[in-house]
Amino acid sequence: MIRRVSAGPILAGTLCLLAATAFAQQQQAPAPTPAAPAAPAAAALPLPPGATPAPPTANMPTSEAAQKLTGVPVPPLAAAPDKLPLAQLRLPKGFKIEVYASGVPNARSLRIGDKGTVFVGNLVRDKVYAIVDRNGKREIKVIASGLDRPNGLAFKDGTLYIAEGTRISKLEKIEDNLDKPPQPVVIYSDFPNHQSHGWKFLALGPDNRLYVNVGAPCNICMPPPSNAQIRSIALDGSDAEVVAHGIRQVVGMDFHPVSKVLYFTENQRDWLSEDAPQDKLNRLLNPGKDNFGFPYCDGGDIEDPIYGWGHSCSEFTKPIAQLGPHSAPLGMRFYTGHMFPAKYYNAIFLARHGSWNKTKKIGGDITVVYLNKDGTVKSQEPFMTGFIQDNNYIGRPVDVQPMKDGSLLVSDDYDGAIYRITYGDGKVAGR
Repeated sequence: MIRRVSAGPILAGTLCLLAATAFAQQQQAPAPTPAAPAAPAAAALPLPPGATPAPPTANMPTSEAAQKLTGVPVPPLAAAPDKLPLAQLRLPKGFKIEVYASGVPNARSLRIGDKGTVFVGNLVRDKVYAIVDRNGKREIKVIASGLDRPNGLAFKDGTLYIAEGTRISKLEKIEDNLDKPPQPVVIYSDFPNHQSHGWKFLALGPDNRLYVNVGAPCNICMPPPSNAQIRSIALDGSDAEVVAHGIRQVVGMDFHPVSKVLYFTENQRDWLSEDAPQDKLNRLLNPGKDNFGFPYCDGGDIEDPIYGWGHSCSEFTKPIAQLGPHSAPLGMRFYTGHMFPAKYYNAIFLARHGSWNKTKKIGGDITVVYLNKDGTVKSQEPFMTGFIQDNNYIGRPVDVQPMKDGSLLVSDDYDGAIYRITYGDGKVAGR
């Protein structure tokens, strides 16, 4: 059972408060428009390992230009080390980039263990990898296989949590058993099964709970009640509750290191136009109550032509930043290290995977989002560029992960590689 209440404690016996809360939450989510098309049919079975999810075609325009937009195929093999695009990648002055690891097919979500192990999930493969540094040489190990889209990862007290398409499992004491990893133990499986936006992202909250997205099963549709949301779940898989509503698809979340507020990226619908809507950066100020507008409002400022009739974008929680049309923002992390210059401290490093639903591609980069003291966005600027050359991808960044020494890892699922970014002499600054 999933509780659709706020994340704060509820006093026993306060029936009036419960009733009022339930009513208030119903008011946050507008009723479906009567003339709206029905939700899509039941979900398909998981893709076989190595298969690439097809881009959504529902509501696709019939123009010749639109018909040519067919997605970006994932290369079947990771790129060889000498074929990685280091020479084309650009960073601000003083920063350096190196290959941290190669030969990790479809490298996506990144997490760091207590002992420095780098864990890597993926979307179109069935494995989770561990990268260990032994005497300056990095070894890549498969620690779980036969999984269904194991994209989401979180780590807490020696345990790695893995979010697949329909479940969350855990590997306990994994850093002590990398050569003989245990079988994953399922702790939660109350997810709908669908291919469209069925993969998950995991974040560990300051309350020591898991936060996980449940995407909309479509490009644009009236989602079932169990979709288009973020859930908070106890580490043992119990006490699931919905903390955010009206979300199309999230592939990146992190908590502000000071305010502890959840920030997350959101990918918006396709086939509205090449230049709209904008993908979003959101923050969750009212857990259990905030509704971010899907499917009524696109990008935070456009009433959807199918579902927006009778609604206004002013009804919903506004994004704190727009990130470009179809730019596909994915992984994001707050930077709390001390290797980079001071201006980056507590800023957001955000990976834009890059557009497929545009004739002229955008994204394919790492951007930095600077915040004001009140948590709103002050400015944005490019940080790592060059993944798009002559309107073609030579790599696609997915996730970012600060290291304990203050360097930054970037995963690239197109080339199956992980890059490490350092500043100056690569040592922690003294401040």
